[in-house]
Amino acid sequence: MNTPDMDRRTFLKTASLASAAVSLPNILRSQGAGAQSPGNKLNVACCGAGGRGYDAVQAMKGENLVALCDVDDERAAKAYGELPGVPHFRDFRVMLDKMGSKIDAVTVSTPDHMHFPIAMSALALGKHVFVEKPLTHTLAQTRQLAQAAREKKVATQMGNQGHAGEGARLLKEWVDAGVLGEVREVHSWTDRPIWPQGLNAPDHSKLMPVVQPTLSWDLWLGVAQAREYDPAYLPFAWRGFWDFGTGALGDVGCHIMDGAYWALGLTAPTSVEPVSAHGTAISGPNASIVRLNFPARGKMPPLQWTWYDGGLLPARPPELEEARKLQDNGTLLIGSKATVVCEMYYDSIRIIPEAKMKEMAPGLPPKTIPRVAGGHFAEWIRACKGGTPAGSNFEYSSRLTESVLIGNVAIRANRRIEWDSASMKVTNPASANEFVTEQYRPGFGV
Repeated sequence: MNTPDMDRRTFLKTASLASAAVSLPNILRSQGAGAQSPGNKLNVACCGAGGRGYDAVQAMKGENLVALCDVDDERAAKAYGELPGVPHFRDFRVMLDKMGSKIDAVTVSTPDHMHFPIAMSALALGKHVFVEKPLTHTLAQTRQLAQAAREKKVATQMGNQGHAGEGARLLKEWVDAGVLGEVREVHSWTDRPIWPQGLNAPDHSKLMPVVQPTLSWDLWLGVAQAREYDPAYLPFAWRGFWDFGTGALGDVGCHIMDGAYWALGLTAPTSVEPVSAHGTAISGPNASIVRLNFPARGKMPPLQWTWYDGGLLPARPPELEEARKLQDNGTLLIGSKATVVCEMYYDSIRIIPEAKMKEMAPGLPPKTIPRVAGGHFAEWIRACKGGTPAGSNFEYSSRLTESVLIGNVAIRANRRIEWDSASMKVTNPASANEFVTEQYRPGFGV
């Protein structure tokens, strides 16, 4: 059923998500996890039912889907048609208000700028939460979301599915066993952006597009500042605009950097340098190179991680056979004993050259890290039911996302920045702190 948009100021009306403290209307104050569904199934609500959200809907079909939410009926039509008995909404606030007592867990598969308000609203009600990558739209939000999850003691997961895979675990076992030796240099690259990026503001002087009746443009904008509708933003190119997306680095950094970030025990970089960035004030760059400098960790030395996008690539490693080439997306770890190349999701990790991989194979360490059955959605579902916390829970994924999004701060500041993670501030230049957070349009609990 489609419900009218509720008055924003009546939902979470005294909320202050900046301090992770949310006051709720009376009807919601007693709503924690929903009543246990038959067969120990979770009662799940999916925010985002079309596009990437459809994948979440499919993954939750083994549980008890109690509500679907999407601002675009056309995009969500397939999910709605497959689940005709499940109530559906356009406004996540209406859904939580009406269905909160029946919900155990919420998935969030929306444009980046709406991850935080929806996830925080669900956490405020004590719901388990799954959020697609990147975890948040801005740096400041990462710490707030992790803190809220910690206080509510709920199961969380970010949707960087490679973290639940075999390759990430193999790489960590190799690093822990010293197979690579000292790693001081890492390179990651992507062929993104694969959408129109580096755009100027849409020009409505000659064309006034009409919003299709299946879309609630105001709800799609959500916390973003009001503006006229333009099809240039939808359904995918929003990733290139800073108001809605996080560019190529934010889009796939949480995938491509994840396995190596985890294996190397990294936290936050202390400085970031955008070597090349060609963007605008409103949109991400068409291509960039960003260097992140991480401090020493225990016995591990300082590390420089270089990111390349827009089709730019690192220098070809001398260990790579002449007949082979680097894939369109991947990561290269250069160690004092061995160099490893990894595919985007760490589905494949190989010591190069292949002759050295075969030579070292008999001495590779045994598998000691527990493997994940069924993938990252299944891992989160088990955590929601009291099992082991998911690997990319908000405690971990907030740190990974911080390390990814600090790169965007440097890109937007267009200069080297010094980062104080403890205080969540750029210390030089201070003017770059304007990109650490953002101004929210009122009415969405922020």
